[in-house]
Amino acid sequence: MSNKFIEIRGVSKLFPGVTALDNVDLDIYEGEVHVLLGENGAGKSTLIKILTGAYKKDAGQIIINGKEVDIRSPREALQSGISCIYQELNLIPHLSVAENIFLGREPQDIPILGIINSRERFARSISLLKELGCLISPQVKVKDLGIGKQQMVEIAKALSLKARLVIMDEPTSSLSEHEVAELFKVIRGIKQKGIAIIFVSHKLEEIRQIADRVTVLRDGRKVATLRRGEFDIDDLIKLMVGRTLKEKFPKVNVERKREALRVEDVWTDTGLKEVSFTAYEGEILGIAGLVGAGRTELARAIFGADPMVKGSIFIYGERVNIRSPRDAIKAGLAFLSEDRKTQGLILGESIAFNTTLAGINQFRKWGWLDVRKQWQTAEQLAKDLHVKPLQIGRKAGELSGGNQQKVVLAKWLCTRSRIFIFDEPTRGIDVGAKVEVYNLINNLVQNGVAVIMISSELPEILGMSDRILVMSNGRITAELVREEATQEKIMKAATGGY
Repeated sequence: MSNKFIEIRGVSKLFPGVTALDNVDLDIYEGEVHVLLGENGAGKSTLIKILTGAYKKDAGQIIINGKEVDIRSPREALQSGISCIYQELNLIPHLSVAENIFLGREPQDIPILGIINSRERFARSISLLKELGCLISPQVKVKDLGIGKQQMVEIAKALSLKARLVIMDEPTSSLSEHEVAELFKVIRGIKQKGIAIIFVSHKLEEIRQIADRVTVLRDGRKVATLRRGEFDIDDLIKLMVGRTLKEKFPKVNVERKREALRVEDVWTDTGLKEVSFTAYEGEILGIAGLVGAGRTELARAIFGADPMVKGSIFIYGERVNIRSPRDAIKAGLAFLSEDRKTQGLILGESIAFNTTLAGINQFRKWGWLDVRKQWQTAEQLAKDLHVKPLQIGRKAGELSGGNQQKVVLAKWLCTRSRIFIFDEPTRGIDVGAKVEVYNLINNLVQNGVAVIMISSELPEILGMSDRILVMSNGRITAELVREEATQEKIMKAATGGY
């Protein structure tokens, strides 16, 4: 084992009514990938925010290279050699790659005049990207890059800051398999330079590939640190949730009932071509496909977020004209977007506000808002979905990712919709919370709701769907019933070979 870079000793953090971290010890060594694992609300995000200077610890010590430090701001974290790449990347889309890498630290010809040396910035960017084995032009605007390449820009930025510890928060949540493989190759190269990596992920199969050590947090406490080879997936699940999850996909079989939604010959400017399908009450209709296949575009077109060039939508046999999300909600549709932070929630508002926002009219009486009923409804839904902490006045932006997703679910349950479209419903959610989401979906179909579930995770699609539609290049290329569906068949159809 190489030298320790950081020692965390007895670190605790309290919020009103909640102990987020309780006497946590952790060692991070140079040149290791240390995976931080735990359910949403286990304390991972709080620990990261303490290391990066966003939160101040209430107790304990942080020791870097043998010297105790007090990290009081993000700037001090960077000065200590700690850099973080968040799930929502911190880049400016309309600036170039080089401008993003050196933003605020531009090399200058004449510092006193603030004249930027663009040639040196370009050359240093090329050098950093070459170190990562990444063929990206420094002149390209970030908005023209895919998520995988944007992550490489973030990593290059961290290297330019001389980071000795790079924290990666859910780095693979939006990546294709190929992009994940490229990221792991870069991570192994960074390790060889002696840089430490804290890797936060809920994808347990990936953890086995990349981790040197894994630390599991539960309810704000460290429960174990294990080396590679000392654990299997079942061990990690048990440590995370304090119990064995016998079924990762608790599918409930429900008798299919009447037609709920019919889509006929839909074309859009976003790439959909002659898409037709039917969804029924009491079934989960899975939609699979590779990144860019058109799955999210289909959901947005049905929900009125993107206009249709051609096509028809029928709800319970009646043709409807959905020109906006407002029309969709009135027609009984609910859409849980994969991007919950910008499209699913108002982060600066409370849990109660977000939960009741889409169904706010049911709380109006004679022109007045019945706030008591609104809050009672929000509290009951939050209890039903096990939102933690159960403080409905708390801002949604202060919750962990999994609990934010539960609030999005609560919002649509409040509308009493009959057709639910879930786009990546378990993205960024831990294994225990995933089972809670699956059970919620089961409850919906048992109550006669039609569920459309878009997912990039084939085991999830296979484990929960009654029927599966496969998309490729904006078209539906296959329809498979549960009994005949396999990963091989789905992948063949997803690549246009069905």
